[in-house]
Order: sequence, then structure tokens, then C-alpha cells
Amino acid sequence: MTTTAPAGPSTPDSDAAWHPSVLSPDEVLARMGADAEQGLSPAEAASRLERHGPNELAGAPPVPAWRRFLAQFADPLVYLLLAAVGISVAAWVLEGAAGVPIEAVVIVAILLANAIIGFVQENRADDAVAALSTMTAATSTVLRGGRLDTIPSAEVVPGDILVLAEGDAVAADARLIQASALRIQESSLTGESEAVDKTPEALDAPAGIGDRHDMVHKGTDVVSGVGRAVVTATGMATEVGRIATLLDETPEEDTPLQREIASISKALGLVVIAIAVIVMGVMVLVNGVRSFHELVDVLLTGVSLAVAAVPEGLPAILTVVLATGVRALARRNAVMKTLHSVETLGSSSVICSDKTGTLTRNEMTLRTVVSAAGRAELTGTGYAPDGELVVTGDRDAVRAVLVGGALANDAQLHHDDGEWTIQGDPTEAAFLVACAKSGLDAELAGWRRRSEVPFSSERKMMSVLVERDGQRRVWSKGAPDVLLGRCTDERVGGVVQPLTETRRAELLGLIEDLSANGYRTLGVAARPGDGIGELTEGDEQRLAWTGVVGIIDPPRKEAAQAIGQAHRAGIRTIMITGDHPVTASRIAADLGISGDREPRALTGAQLDGLGPGRLPGAVRDVDVYARVAPEHKLRIVEALQSDGSTVAMTGDGVNDAPALKRADIGVAMGITGTEVTKQAGRMILADDNYATIVAAVRQGRVIVDNIKKFLRYLLSSNMGEVCTVLFGVLLAGALGLSDPANPGATFVPLLVTQILWINLVTDSTPALAMGVDPEIDDVMARPPRRQTDRILDRAMWIRIIAVGAVMGLVTLAVYDFALPGGLFTGMLSGVPTGEQFAVARTMAFSTLVFAQLFNALNSRSADGSAFHRLFSNRWLWASLGLGVVLQVAVVEIGFLQSAFGTTSLDLAHWGVVVAASSLILVYEEIVKAVHRAVTRARRKR
Repeated sequence: MTTTAPAGPSTPDSDAAWHPSVLSPDEVLARMGADAEQGLSPAEAASRLERHGPNELAGAPPVPAWRRFLAQFADPLVYLLLAAVGISVAAWVLEGAAGVPIEAVVIVAILLANAIIGFVQENRADDAVAALSTMTAATSTVLRGGRLDTIPSAEVVPGDILVLAEGDAVAADARLIQASALRIQESSLTGESEAVDKTPEALDAPAGIGDRHDMVHKGTDVVSGVGRAVVTATGMATEVGRIATLLDETPEEDTPLQREIASISKALGLVVIAIAVIVMGVMVLVNGVRSFHELVDVLLTGVSLAVAAVPEGLPAILTVVLATGVRALARRNAVMKTLHSVETLGSSSVICSDKTGTLTRNEMTLRTVVSAAGRAELTGTGYAPDGELVVTGDRDAVRAVLVGGALANDAQLHHDDGEWTIQGDPTEAAFLVACAKSGLDAELAGWRRRSEVPFSSERKMMSVLVERDGQRRVWSKGAPDVLLGRCTDERVGGVVQPLTETRRAELLGLIEDLSANGYRTLGVAARPGDGIGELTEGDEQRLAWTGVVGIIDPPRKEAAQAIGQAHRAGIRTIMITGDHPVTASRIAADLGISGDREPRALTGAQLDGLGPGRLPGAVRDVDVYARVAPEHKLRIVEALQSDGSTVAMTGDGVNDAPALKRADIGVAMGITGTEVTKQAGRMILADDNYATIVAAVRQGRVIVDNIKKFLRYLLSSNMGEVCTVLFGVLLAGALGLSDPANPGATFVPLLVTQILWINLVTDSTPALAMGVDPEIDDVMARPPRRQTDRILDRAMWIRIIAVGAVMGLVTLAVYDFALPGGLFTGMLSGVPTGEQFAVARTMAFSTLVFAQLFNALNSRSADGSAFHRLFSNRWLWASLGLGVVLQVAVVEIGFLQSAFGTTSLDLAHWGVVVAASSLILVYEEIVKAVHRAVTRARRKR
């Protein structure tokens, strides 16, 4: 039963007279209303969560919605445009305020519409980042109702019993009640770089944080060992919460993609402003300014061109596109911790993967047991204890191996709702399942653990001191070659005999044979425990070898196919494991990691023996690293990076964190990974599956491709607007473009409201639709993108400028075709002279809008035809359809005609508009066909 005080726990905050560090564990448990054996009941935990609130630190208050909306106008060009509108309205008032200042009203309406779109996009981006935080939220293991339960750390409450193990992030301030070889990294609180030893013995007097050896604190990490602690403070009541009432988030350095986007926006802004100044200057010099009103018109034209042509919404659109891609990755079990890590993910050229659970199924099944006096095979697979033990020789000797492995064990086996599940390491759980199959419940009953030396990746073994009926015994379990080094004897039947060197060599040969057959091997050894109080590493000597087990973990069926896809995409796969090199090489060959050649393997010992500077050369050929320690992972990553590779590295243990941080993409295991590892990685693999990494790389490449698509589209379309206005003002005289009814008037190809309308209709929705474009080109048929490569290179900039120039020339050609006196015969000769210019301008205006919509189809691929998978993106077609409907409405609806200076067009006029605007599609198809032909010719050489 869980013991709870009627009025709730007495926390240190509610009773200033006590501090948990100076009280015994039992006293703290009593004050907190907690039970060390059962923990809190689920109902009591829910009550305390409601009373104390979530275990979270306070963040900065959110920016009010009205301020975020007003921020949409925080742009110098917008300020200038609003100032020009204000001047225009003032001039209208001074001239008698006749009618309605339609132009000013429309400009303000379009700016409001743009602000609303930007506000919605930013909200979507913020929501996506918030959802990302939820997906990557930390978890903790607690004791609830007598069972271990993994819960979000935000739900930890005062009185919870925290179960701590290597790699855990401490969720709250807590008083230790048990600890074994527990060491905590407290540098985040104390600044000390060395981990601190922790024990449950109470302090004699209150002490500072760094001297509280019986306390653990929120924000620190478990480096090694195990322990249990009762939570005494959560959220802002913790020591880290006291440091500051509000914790500001540390600003992150911009990624290369963010910096490039900012650079593009800034450079384009400067260029467009310069062009706008040129346009205004030419308008003044060629036509002169005869009134204040004309000066305002010139200013409005130049500023509106700059506002429309500068893609100020790029950062917001980029965030929305990345967020959409990250959600797609999460649906595929790849959870990115930051949006912009997608950019690096798609550039990965090497994937360094753990074997167990990533390349294999992590469904450990103990299949064979070998002792000196007997051998056994177990049937059945998975965690359900369905199967039997088939023994040849001494049954008791075989059963002793299984019992020893089950006692030196931290896993748990549960049966809930008809399903068998495990809590803990699958390799350890395999012993529990084997014991259940073998009917060894009686042999395991009654043994109580008194002390332990926990497993660590450096030691590759663990030991426990257990007691039953006054008898004490030490059981050790670990890598057979490591364990054999601690053994001086061997148990043969019921007799312990000295372990000779000849017999030691025979055992090593047996282990080699098991490894060659694909078994993961674990050794079991024992010694008497009489006279041992607290178990230490010094007691892990003079052991008696009991036996070895062979555990199978079959490769994932999808892993070999994923490795083949990675090879096709120019991505190397490297297997890193703590297993025997023979086992690792066998599985690597089965998976095709080295292609058609035999895998070359290096062990951790061989890595240590490589001289300075030799490792970067070795990593080019080695595909398997066996018997390696976590520090070797860091060396491998650094060597690969020094050789020019972009490295994705998987990890699950606390000591993998440095390698994951150093890797370009650290991939933490979502199932078996520790909290420290998840904090260090950039991506969390929810299913611990290698195939998911390859799928994520593919999706990352698609996302980067989509970013290129909307950049090509936005920049080339905006360039079309700039070229139309610039060429129109500069070349009007040479082309003979003028208003037949008013030949002396200034020729302006587009009105201010039309320029802003184009920006509103053609920029946002098609660009966002391209952000969810499916894979058009085969992204896995090309080598990885180097991180030094720019999103928009020189060749792409040339294409963007060329497309913009073609748009501008086509638009002006429609003007020339429609009006008399130009290069072509005017098609509007039957239209009254006073209406010709309005019809021509409407046709040109519509041509530019439709050309940009056609350009959206072009922009889906740099080299592929626009007709490839033409209808695969329904969102793009919806946005294009919306653009067409809105443009037709602006041309044909009366009150919109007044607002945007348009007039109705007949079918012949619309035919010219569609035919002329589609020329941009024809032009790009020709360019792409030539480029493909040149590329094929180069490949044949």
C-alpha cells in the first residue's frame, strides 16, 4: 500500500525547518508521504500533479497576438509605402477630397491581406515548433503502484520514487534512498566538470549543492551506477528553478541555410531598391513631373515594386516548409529536434549505425546454453515464455547458467492484457524469458539483491551480491572474453575445478564458434559471497566460470534493402557494435554492408593500436567496428569528418553522447536510448530502425529539393515583375509603347495596385504548396549534397534571371501586340481609342500573373519536365486554380476593375493571354531538354 499523509506531502518549501539532505531516507519518505517499495498510487500521483502543477521551468511570456500581427509591418519598405500612401491621401484631401482615393484604399487592403497571411504562416510555424518540443519531451522511470512506469518528466510529482540508471536525466530534486556506484554529472548547477559520487547516507548539517552527496537535482545527468530517490521538489521549486525565476532560451546560431536565405533576401532587396530608384529616375527624366500628384505616383510605383519584388516572407515560408517536412518525418518515426537539422540530414554521406536493435530486430531470444557438464537448446521466439528447454548432459549445470544470468539482471518481464512486454535491456530480458520457459521460478524465488557493481560500456560486465536463507553469492554476467579474464576456476557439474590455460583456450574457441554462427554471446560466472558487505570491482576476481549462452537477434528484413538504397544514393553504412568481431562480420555480410566484398573489421583494441594520423585513412575501407567502447565512436566520427564526410551517428548509452554531439546528425534511439543521449542527438529514432534513418535521409533530400523549388519559383517570378517594369520604362520609346488616347503620358507597364496584387496572389500559396511537393526527381539516384554547396548556385541564379527576363519580355510583347504603333500590328484596332490602353494593360497584367502560375510548374524540377508527375500535387493545383479564379475576378468584376485599373476581356484577348503566358513553360522545357542532353553526353565520355 502507498502511504500518504492526509494533508499531502510536507515539502521543504512548506516547512522551512527541515531539509531532506540532513534527514534519513525513512524520515524523508514519511514527510513526503511516499512508500519506497510501492511508490505513489496512480490516483495519488494525479492528485499531486493537479496540486503542484507540471514539473516544468517557467519560460518567457508569449508575445501577444496583436504585437505579432503588427510586426508583419515592421519593414522599412512597408513604412515607406505607407508614408507614400499617406502623402497621396493628403494630396487628395488638399485637392478637394473628390470621390474615393481608390488606389490608397486598395494598397492598404493588400498590405493588410499580406500581413494576415504572414501572421497565419508564423502561427503555423510556432505551432510546429511547439509540437516538436512535445514529441521530444524527456521521460523518467518512476515506481507507481509497485511497478516501474516510464512517464513524461513533466508529470513527475513530489513523493514519486525516481528509478535512476546510467544515462538518465534527473527529472527533479530528490533524496537518495538507494544507490550503487552512482555518479552524477552536476556541471550545469555547480560548474564542476567531474562527476560526483552519490550515497544515501544523510549529511550532518545542511550544505551547498555541490556537497550534498545524498541528493540529486533536476537538470543533472546519471553518468554511471543505479539508484532510487524520493522526489522532494519539482518545477520552479527545484534548485535550478531557484537560480532564475525565468530562464531565457539561449539563442541558437543560424544554420548555413538560414544564413543563405537571409543573404539572398538582403542582396535581392538591395538590387531591387537600386532598380526601383532607376525606374523612378527614368520616369522623372523622360516624362518630367508636372505636379505634386505625379511625384507621389512615381514614388508609389518605385516603392511598390520594391515591396512586391523583395521576398520578405521567405523566412516564414521556409519555416512552414521545414515544419511540414519535420511532421512527415515524425510520421515515419524520425523525430527531428530542430527544424533546420533537416538540411544536414539530407546531406549525410556516412551512416554509422549500432547493430543491436537498429540493423537487427532487438528481439533477443536465448537459444543455446553451454556449460562444462551440459548443453541445452531453447525453443520459441520473442518475449512470450512459450517453448521448452532441451538438455543434453547435466540439467543442473545448464539451469545454474540461466539462474545466474537472471539474478545479475535489471530487466523486468510483464504480462499485461494478454501481451508479454519487457522493461529494461532486451539482452537481459532474454534470460528472464529463458528461465520462465525452463520453469525456474522456484530457483529464483527468495533471492534478494544486497549490492551490485552496475554494467558499463567500458567494463562490459556487471555483478550482483544476492542473499537467500543467510547464504550470499556473487553472480557476474558479461562479455565472455572479459569475464574469462576474471575467472580462475570453472564449475563442472557440482564441483569447482581450476581453470587451466588449455581449458581457457578451448572456451575461447567455443565462443568464437558461437559468434561465427551469428550468436551474441554472454558469459556467466560466480563466487561465494560470504564476508562481502558492499560489492566492489575488487570482488569481481577469482570467479568460477559457469557457462556461456548464445542469443540470436535476427537482422531486420528491411535493413538489407535500406542498405542497398543507401549504397545507390552514395551513402556508406558502417556497423559499430560491442559484439565479437566474427559475429559482427557475419551479420554485416548478410546485410550487404560492404557490397560484393567481404567486410573489413577493426576492433577497439586495434583502433587503440593505430598510430597518430592513421585512423582517417583506415576509416575509408573499414565497414565494421567490433568490441568498441563509446570513446572509439567519437574518434571514428572525427576521422570520417576529417576525410570530408557528413556523418550520421546512432547511439543509445550515456557515453555515446559526445559522439552524437560531434556528429553532423546525432541519432538517438527512441526505445533503448537514454535521456542523456536523446538530449545530445539532433534526431530521435522512435522505432530504433536503420531503415527509418535511410527513409529520413530520403525525406530530408526531398525537403531540401522543395526548398529549392519554392526559391526558384519566388525569385524568378519576382524577377519577372522587376524586368517588366524596368524594361517597360527603359524601352517604351524604342518599342513605341504609349497610350493612344494620351501619347504624352508616362508609360508605366503596371499600376501600383497591380504590382501588389501579383505579389499577393502568386507568392504565398504556390510557394507553400511546393513545400509539400512529393518526390519528383529520384533523390536517391544522386550523390549526397555537400554542406558547402549553396542552395542556389551560380547556374541556378542565371536560370532565375533568364526566366524573369523572358517573363518581362513576353509581358511587354503582349503590350506591343495589342497596341498600335509598335513592332507588331495592334490587335485592338477595333477597340475605341480611349479604351485601348486599358485593355492592353489588362492583357499584360493577366499575362504576367498567368506566366508566374505556369512558372510554378516549371519550378518543380531543375532538369525534369514539368509534365512528369504533373498532377501529383493536389495542393499546387488548388493554389493555381485559386490564382486563376482571383485574376479572372479582378478583370471581370466591376468594383474590382475600379480598384485595380482593369477592364473586361473577350475570349480572343484571353486566348492571347494564355498563349503568351504559356511561352514561359515552352522556354523552360527547351532549356531543360538541352541540359539533359548535355548531361547524357558528358556521362558517355
